[in-house]
Amino acid sequence: MDAFYASVEQRDRPELRGRPVIVGGQGGRGVVAAASYEVRKFGVHSAMPTREALRRCPEAVCIAPRMAHYSEVSRQIFAVFHEFTPLVQGLSLDEAFLDVTASIGALGSAEQIAREVKRRIRERTQLTASVGVAPNKLVAKIASDLRKPDGLLVVPAEEITALLDPLPIRRLFGLGAKTAPKVEALGIHTLGELRQASTARLRPVFGRYTERVQQRAAGIDNRPVVPDLDEKQISAEETFADDIADPARLRSELARLADKTCARLRARGLVAGCVTVKIRRKDFTTYTRQRHFEPPTQETRVVATLAGELLQDWLRDQPRAALRLIGVGVSELRSPVQADLFAAPESTRNRQLDRAVDDIRRRFGSIALQRASTLERPALEPRAGLGPESPAGPSKGSPRTRRP
Repeated sequence: MDAFYASVEQRDRPELRGRPVIVGGQGGRGVVAAASYEVRKFGVHSAMPTREALRRCPEAVCIAPRMAHYSEVSRQIFAVFHEFTPLVQGLSLDEAFLDVTASIGALGSAEQIAREVKRRIRERTQLTASVGVAPNKLVAKIASDLRKPDGLLVVPAEEITALLDPLPIRRLFGLGAKTAPKVEALGIHTLGELRQASTARLRPVFGRYTERVQQRAAGIDNRPVVPDLDEKQISAEETFADDIADPARLRSELARLADKTCARLRARGLVAGCVTVKIRRKDFTTYTRQRHFEPPTQETRVVATLAGELLQDWLRDQPRAALRLIGVGVSELRSPVQADLFAAPESTRNRQLDRAVDDIRRRFGSIALQRASTLERPALEPRAGLGPESPAGPSKGSPRTRRP
């Protein structure tokens, strides 16, 4: 999709059409999530600090992201994809690979399918999409990027080299911002030069991956389109506008993130068997702490309590640390088994509370109800853990933990 988040905002708010629009955080540490094409001519791009983006284009309109809304529009777009093939591999809310090999006989050529995909997306969402058609995923992605916005580029197999060779090496998907300058320092600036360079020249930069990188520069990519990739982890994290060292604030932020993570877990109909806490200090040093538990759960209270214990253990060693970011993730995901009729009363109450909270938020919005555990508490609390409603840790009937 073309500048997806920004395009959705311009579609929904006609007064923004034709104006430079930035979707992203507006605090001191906010970053650009999407930039409309009107603001890109000022050098603004995604992942740029919002402060820098507004310095380059002071007249830009900055809008906070509406992720739930973008997800709903994304579902409409992916529904279009699935009308042409079951082989759809999503990369993000607004990008996917489609393998239409088996659809060509019934639906026309790959180019005809691409044009129809674009037409249906515009008809149903009033948004534009750019499509690359090629023999493999790598070339298709590069082709789609070359014709943005609202573009279509078909690359037959015999034309791959002619298309790729003149392109700058930074067009190669996966060649990171740290690696590209090292390659350019060797005097290699185009994909053609990268393709034809000697392996001895490239090995100091790419090591054992040298041959693979040169194959990619030549447009060789045998990776299949893998539909419905299994989700490995569900998480939520927060970068603070100002570093936080107050344990009470960290406790409430952690509980809020655990609540958000478990709501996503329940929305997907999954349970988890492992919780991870991500911790980033103000000097950007990042730590993770993890704990496995049995039986798997989707209960907010249990996950938040275990996450709180992990953070508390870390803070015990670094009691005055100022944190830039914290996050809560769950993994070892699976479908839940039939509910235990003899489950502990505590677990039953947890599930009933979670259902009630989810129902209220679905009807009245995510900010309609806030758990008390997400509110700041006094810094001094007898036996105060970092968990939510149960400071002393999991009660009888909660999952037993096993340390990795």
